[in-house]
Amino acid sequence: MKKLIFNATGKPENVLSLTDSAIPMPQAGEVLVKVKASPINPSDIAFVEGVYGIRPQLPSGVGFEGAGIIESAGEGVDLPIGTKVSFTTVGAWSEYAIVSVKSLIPLPSTMPFDVGSQVFVNPFTAWAMVHESGLRAGEWLLLTAGGSTFSQLVIQIATKKGIRTICTVRRNEQIEQLKALGAAEVINTEEVNLIKKVRELTDKKGVAYCFDAVGGDIAGLALQCLAYKGTLLTYGMLSQKETPVNNGLMIFKNLHLRGFWLSSWLQEISKEVRQQAAGEVIGMLDKGELKVKIDKKYALADFKEAITHAQTEGRTGKILLINE
Repeated sequence: MKKLIFNATGKPENVLSLTDSAIPMPQAGEVLVKVKASPINPSDIAFVEGVYGIRPQLPSGVGFEGAGIIESAGEGVDLPIGTKVSFTTVGAWSEYAIVSVKSLIPLPSTMPFDVGSQVFVNPFTAWAMVHESGLRAGEWLLLTAGGSTFSQLVIQIATKKGIRTICTVRRNEQIEQLKALGAAEVINTEEVNLIKKVRELTDKKGVAYCFDAVGGDIAGLALQCLAYKGTLLTYGMLSQKETPVNNGLMIFKNLHLRGFWLSSWLQEISKEVRQQAAGEVIGMLDKGELKVKIDKKYALADFKEAITHAQTEGRTGKILLINE
């Protein structure tokens, strides 16, 4: 089988190689999935570069999520061969992947692999962060990196709940697209004063929550946009810069600064919440109430071109690696 691996951390286009190896056999509690599609996410890039929360055990496969068909199963697995599934593992950028039965979700027969391959990293995280925020209808949520796939999903989930979203972008061509998804306001921070505009939109109260993927200067501005007792929930650092924290602001506005990592959240939540998340996310994706966009698909052999494309600004959707 063809599989992308790396023997040293670094830029994916420099350290990844496409190898040919024997198809593995699933052990008890595992399945072998014939992978049909897998997205390229920022977390995948960070993992290869050695700057993600999970450190690779070299040599390592790459790719945290995908969709495919169960080819075979180990002892104790009651899902039938041929079941269409979404899964999370380490090594999804491959023709086959070994997956724990606890890390997969059966998919509706009507759901395309393109959509099913994107269930975990972005839709689950979006649902989970909105759930954790406890935001109610009418409250304000600020999203940095508003044009990202993740933010687009948050906009749709929040809009369904009546939560008003404000998105930051750096290109005007993204404004109408995000408003069409339900964003209450989209602010080009290259042209508009973010703090002033947020105060204007919220009657000078500020936003109850901010989901920040950027860090650095934009996160520092987002902190100043928070209402009294507001929370900045950080889940990324695209700028590769630390968030500047104003101690006085934190103290006198009684602000909260928290981190969010889906892997930890999934381990900590109850079985009931996990089932609720899976049911609602899969249901919304299948009905088209939650839309994920695909920019382009590449074969595994074209991984360098795919990775370069995935890191290019101005994409309109996710980049997928596929197996025909």
